[in-house]
Amino acid sequence: MRLKCEANHAIVPLESRTARLTLLIDPRKKAVFERLCAEEDATPSQVVRRLIRAYVEERLGKPWRPEEVPFPRRRRTSKHR
Repeated sequence: MRLKCEANHAIVPLESRTARLTLLIDPRKKAVFERLCAEEDATPSQVVRRLIRAYVEERLGKPWRPEEVPFPRRRRTSKHR
């Protein structure tokens, strides 16, 4: 799937969303975060992805281009270690 970027009218591929990130957060902060997301008509996942992308771009010093970064290798999980 491709998405049209309104800022520069470029066609960019929609990023793959197959990795899961689990974090612990104070329940009161989570409730406020979810309420603020709802007021913005965004899901918490959308907002977290946007925050992570901004952080990555700030640290890299350039726009995020997923095609420039190789996929991380999957860790093998084995019950017989």
